[in-house]
Amino acid sequence: MLRALAALLLFQSIGEGLAYVLRLPVPGPVIGMLLLFSLVMVRPRVADAIEPTALELLRHLSLLFVPAGVGIMVSADRIRGDALAVVVAVAVSTTLAIAASAWVTRALLRRQHRAPAER
Repeated sequence: MLRALAALLLFQSIGEGLAYVLRLPVPGPVIGMLLLFSLVMVRPRVADAIEPTALELLRHLSLLFVPAGVGIMVSADRIRGDALAVVVAVAVSTTLAIAASAWVTRALLRRQHRAPAER
């Protein structure tokens, strides 16, 4: 489990480093996740090694939001004047995320139903 956690943190660190050095507008963890995904596509056994640790982290995902919630509470005075903008941004981004998820799910379901017919 420690090796898998170290691998996950290593990919996150590499992503952070690349984002910083190359001044990319993409967050480092996203770059690290794409790199890890690329490795898993090339070597599927890596997924088997990391999966138990990743599932354990996902079981306790709500605990990882505590620091962010505390940060919001501490910064509440600063964002009070921008409350409307924050609410609108959250509403719009949530709507877009749900729409994108629905679109991708629909496309994948269509593709899945076509695949058996092509065989």
